[in-house]
Amino acid sequence: MPRILQPDRKLLGVTLALCLLGTVMVFSASAVVTHELGGSGYSFFLRQIVCMLLGIAGMFALMNFDYRKLRQPRVIFIGLGVVFVLLILVQFLDRSHETHRWIRIGPASFQPSEFAKLAVILYLAWFLELRKPWRSQRQSFDINDPVHSLLPALAPVLVMAALILAEPDMGTACMLLLIAMVMLFVSGLSLRYLAGGVLAALPVIYLLIVRVPYRYHRLMSFRHPEADPQGYGFQLLQSLIAVGSGGFTGVGLMESKQKLFYLPEPSTDFIYAVLAEELGFIGGVTVLALFAYWGWRAFRAAIQAPDDFGRYLGLGITTMVVGQALVNLSVVLGLMPTKGIPLPFISYGGSSLLVMLLATGVLLNISQHAQPEE
Repeated sequence: MPRILQPDRKLLGVTLALCLLGTVMVFSASAVVTHELGGSGYSFFLRQIVCMLLGIAGMFALMNFDYRKLRQPRVIFIGLGVVFVLLILVQFLDRSHETHRWIRIGPASFQPSEFAKLAVILYLAWFLELRKPWRSQRQSFDINDPVHSLLPALAPVLVMAALILAEPDMGTACMLLLIAMVMLFVSGLSLRYLAGGVLAALPVIYLLIVRVPYRYHRLMSFRHPEADPQGYGFQLLQSLIAVGSGGFTGVGLMESKQKLFYLPEPSTDFIYAVLAEELGFIGGVTVLALFAYWGWRAFRAAIQAPDDFGRYLGLGITTMVVGQALVNLSVVLGLMPTKGIPLPFISYGGSSLLVMLLATGVLLNISQHAQPEE
């Protein structure tokens, strides 16, 4: 008797819970500030609702779309081609916030760099499965072969990372490389290649920081934010004040003081600080628990996938979501230098929310085909 396909309902539930919490916090973090600046207090909230509904619709569509159809070469290379074109096109468009990150179409806008993460995950999942010895009819490929495996695996990733870095967006470029490194490592990449890659990247990272004044000052302010409290240390200090002001139970929903022109980007990069101030230690730990539970269910779905493509795809998506959450939370809590990485499912931003929900839809489809536990 054929097995009835059922997605991981717990993974679906925690995803919807994070989205709902995020929508509430976006309204709380943006309503007063937007109204004081002369706009509608509901503008960010309504945009987030629209993006969330589109993302959930896409998530349910992909949840019922067999993920194995995504391994077709025409799907992989059309996706890569479209993302490459968009990453090049965005370099010639007008700047926004001193960067070339957004493509605007009328009132809507999106970031191609967010979709680059999905394109890289799909490409590497397809490539790594194809390079398995039993998949090749000609010869046995080894992931540690620098010419036949590592070079074709990393070439599209490095080109995309370079284009994103030119926007400039160092945080997303590093996240792209992290996803690739994790996927290559679980496929059997030798530690010596990983160590060599890290050592080779260190001089480049050093130059990208010390030769760009705002990055250098961010790093210095991370070490001593009190040395420049009105300058580069302002974001971190205001974030820590917000988190500390929440106490155990918080000051109450909509009652944050730090979001009122003290905390920069309260609805995007630092929304967790507003959440911790309003909902306190209880709310902050609840969010951490939700992400931990999401990561566990996602990892479980990935390792139980019936084929290598599903396993690599699931692990790549899990790395993207959990890794991005860890970076954002670390920045807000002063554990990492300030980077413009949104909190998945919670921060304001249509591109990030849409990509996270679409990726979760693929993961839910993988969970339908998961091999039952013994």
